[in-house]
Amino acid sequence: MLVAQRLSFSRAAAELGMSQPAVSQAIGRLERTLELRLFERTSREVQLSDAGKVLLPYAESLLEQAAAFSVEASRLAAPTGRTIRLAYCPLVGGLAARVARRLSRRSPVIELELYAAGWSTATAELAQATVSAAIMSRPFPPGLATTARFHVPITHLAVPASAPLATASRVRLDQLAGRDVLMPRSRPPGGVWAQLAAQLLGPSGSRLAPDTLDDLPGALDLVAAGRGYLPVPRLLVETVIRPDVRFVPLEDGGVVRMTYALVWCQDRASAELMALVQAVQEILRTPRS
Repeated sequence: MLVAQRLSFSRAAAELGMSQPAVSQAIGRLERTLELRLFERTSREVQLSDAGKVLLPYAESLLEQAAAFSVEASRLAAPTGRTIRLAYCPLVGGLAARVARRLSRRSPVIELELYAAGWSTATAELAQATVSAAIMSRPFPPGLATTARFHVPITHLAVPASAPLATASRVRLDQLAGRDVLMPRSRPPGGVWAQLAAQLLGPSGSRLAPDTLDDLPGALDLVAAGRGYLPVPRLLVETVIRPDVRFVPLEDGGVVRMTYALVWCQDRASAELMALVQAVQEILRTPRS
């Protein structure tokens, strides 16, 4: 290409750091391979042949594409350091997916690795710094920053499809007297489960069936198996369809709410993490975006 641009074997050789005979031999080999004469040579000058003039734009295009290929390959091979890991409660998986889509549209792109995790798992992962942040329910781990809080009201009771309450139009909490209600084994103060337990252990005298309820959608298996009833938020009712479980509206639904937030460690803040915080805030401000 340099010979065509400079119309001089000697100048092209100097720029390439090669000898003039080596450049001449390379051009000769190319001409023999193509069975075409690319240059007209005289003792005074070098000119492109007619065939050389036709092929020159194609050669330039090939070199540009080769350069672009090399640049892109280098970019893909080099670690970008722009991947962050987000733990999220399965109940709010839709929000996590929207955050990932928003970050993927940024320039430069931030890859968000999604990791479904219940409250206990997310708390442990944050403590071990194996996730950058978590969307999780209250109570939030102490010592960490929280932002973009939002509320999910408890509006329904999940019951087995064969249970008598499955045909009720509505149910009150005091109707659960003497019935098993599923609850997490750990109910830290300030969380929705502690509030519900306080109400259910009042005059109604419901029996709490402690279980591992780190995943509300998964806990519906226990409901279907007849292990107990489960208070659930509207968000779950709207996203889960199961023939073996019925969702009966609570008479006083919405009084108790699950509070969620993005939880992260300020000491581990980075540009990518701040972009994640901003994305969650923007989505919650404009729910339909």
